[in-house]
Amino acid sequence: MRKPRDFDAELKSLEDKARDLKARKVQQLGELVISTGADALGADELAGALIVMAETRDAGKREAWAKRGAAFFQGRSRRTASPSDRDAGGAPSQPGGTQSASSGTGAA
Repeated sequence: MRKPRDFDAELKSLEDKARDLKARKVQQLGELVISTGADALGADELAGALIVMAETRDAGKREAWAKRGAAFFQGRSRRTASPSDRDAGGAPSQPGGTQSASSGTGAA
């Protein structure tokens, strides 16, 4: 006879994972705000700018913002990479340009 599945334990495990992912996302967004210097803005200014960006449907503007963001992360990678990584064309440690909390490069 098979052992019955403990759905409550599985659900709790999934909820814990979801909570951890959300906490990591919040931390990474905070590090991004700090690393870009946007922490110098007031909360109202920052929220307003983000709302405008989220509401923008102009593909040209969004593409320009994406290019500028990619250049920002590539520049950070070159500054923080060792000389051997630069010679080998080292890429950011995580795809999409996000920095992990353990990397230490995003925190002030």
